[in-house]
Formats: sequence, C-alpha cells, structure tokens
Amino acid sequence: MAYKQDYKNKEIILVNDGSNKETTSLIERLMEHTDTILSQQNSGQSVARNNGIKQSSGEYILNWDSDDYFEPSFCSRAVELMEGNIDIKIVTCYSRRFNENGTIDIFKPQGGSLENFLFSNSAMGSAMFRKTDWLKCGGYDENREIWGFEDWEFYLRILLNGGYAKVLKDVLFHYRLRTNSTTSQIKHIKAEKFRYIILKHPELYRNHFKELIDHLFKRLEHSDYEKKKREDSLDYRIGNFLLAPFRKMKKN
Repeated sequence: MAYKQDYKNKEIILVNDGSNKETTSLIERLMEHTDTILSQQNSGQSVARNNGIKQSSGEYILNWDSDDYFEPSFCSRAVELMEGNIDIKIVTCYSRRFNENGTIDIFKPQGGSLENFLFSNSAMGSAMFRKTDWLKCGGYDENREIWGFEDWEFYLRILLNGGYAKVLKDVLFHYRLRTNSTTSQIKHIKAEKFRYIILKHPELYRNHFKELIDHLFKRLEHSDYEKKKREDSLDYRIGNFLLAPFRKMKKN
C-alpha cells in the first residue's frame, strides 16, 4: 500500500477505473489513508494514470496498480537518487513476479539510456519519474493501439532528450502476473505494438536503422528456431503420424 512508504512528504491519489463493488468497498476503507480519490469509467491504464498525475502536486511521480506493491523504502531511496542527479530521469528496481501459486521469478531490468529502450522496456512499468518530464513529453499515450506497452513508449519519450534510468539492485517491487491480465495477453501481439511504436517515432528508428534491422533479423531467426524445435519434437511427430491417414482421406 502507498501509505506504508516510509517517505514522509507524500501525496496519495487513488484512481478508481471502473472497479467492481468489492474493490469499491475496499476503496472506502482506505479513504483515511488517501489524499484524493478519482472515479472514472473503465478507460484504461493510460487514462487513469494521466488523470491521477494531473491532480498531483508533487515533484516526483510513482504509479502502480492495485495488485502490486513496493517495499516501504522504495520512495525514499528513489527520491534521494533523483535529487542528487538531474540526469536520472527514471528510477526502477529489481522485481519479484508472482501469481496465486507464489513466486515465479526475479526480474532484473537493465535500465540505462535511450539505446537500451529501443527494442524492449528496460524498466518496470511502475517506476519513479519527475512530473516535469511527464508534462514535457505529453503524458502517457491513451491510444488503445498501445495498451499494454504504454509504459515503454512513455519512457522512450522521457529519454529522447537525454538522461537515463537508474536501477536499484534490490527486490523492492512485487508484481502480480494474472493469466487474464493485459500483460499476460499482450505478449501474443507484441509485434503489432512494436510496429505502433516504430511508426510513432520514425526519426528515432531511422537514426538507429542498423540496430533495428539487426534486431528484426534476430527475432526472425529465433522464430524460425522455435518453429523447427516444435516440428522436431516427439509430440509434433506423433501428431503428424496420427493425422496422416485423415489427410489421405481428405485428398481422396
């Protein structure tokens, strides 16, 4: 919960993005710990985040979803880093990814400068940044075509003018993976989202054209390798063997 962060000078804004009755009841119980509560129709993560940030009065912003949580020390450690170095535009950290069965893995984002964000998100979707940078780059893209990748594209725009993402190398974020979540579903349409990002930032990718071509060829090679591995698998060969008579019947 945000109110458990040990950083004292904080403002907590809760955005109710069309939640169900159970969540609404929980929100009512959290009112004493919350400075502002906003309610909206289910409009998506980008709209919810932009609306919350518009209402904020602080210098630093940290978003996260209700399923996830940070360790209490994250805010104070992130603010200390950003106050000490104007070139740090984003602060992220190692993350424990979990589901209803427990811990899945520990994810260690790479962070770094713009180049590290060209082909993948090198920070967690929930990370600290300055409100001034949010204003300069126009906030999160609210277009439905980018849903699920809005954090990555937002970080790209923040870093277009320089600076880098700093990684706290401790597990300070706990991220819930749900089988029906946007994040779980989005991997199946990643190419479509990446195409959207390239078309939105043509100059950026023209300036890194060789790296883009190298990246696309690596993905193609990996796709071919995975396809061959499936075709060489015993299950695939058995399936083909069992289906062979039916294919002959169809031809006849």
